[in-house]
This record gives sequence, structure tokens and C-alpha cells, in this order.
Amino acid sequence: QGLKPIVSTESPALIFGTTTKLASDLPAADSFLGKNKVPDLQKVFQRADGLPVHLKRGVPDKLLYRTTMALTIGGTIYCLVALYMASQPRNQ
Repeated sequence: QGLKPIVSTESPALIFGTTTKLASDLPAADSFLGKNKVPDLQKVFQRADGLPVHLKRGVPDKLLYRTTMALTIGGTIYCLVALYMASQPRNQ
């Protein structure tokens, strides 16, 4: 009989009617029409100004950081109060 392959060597039937395009087939200019912002952001984040990375972009970062801290502290206090109330026996 000889050796036979366990897995079929034929390609499976096409499920969808559309064909996929390879990256080499796409035109380079049409794939992305925006400006590359990475070099500008690298300059901002690598500047030695003593600020932590999560506050480097100014007011929006400070607002987001302070909101997150307020919600975290508020949630912690709420959980501690709920735990305290749950630990007390009910008056009859």
C-alpha cells in the first residue's frame, strides 16, 4: 500500500466568494493617507522634564489621572463602609 498522507494535501473549498488581497498587492500610497504622529509623540514622551509618562501631555492627562484617583479612593471608601455595615448585626 505504501505511505499515505494523513492530512489531505488538497486546498479546502472556498467558503466566501471574495478573494483576499495580499499586502504586496496593495498600493503603498493609498493604504494610509494620514500623517505619522509617532516621531512627534516620541519627542514629547522622551523629553527630560521630570514629569511621569502618564502626565506628559498636559491638562487632559492630569484631568484623567485625577478623575481616576478620585474614583479609586471613592470606591475604596464605599467598599470599606459597605464591609463595616455588613459586619454589624441587625437590631431587632
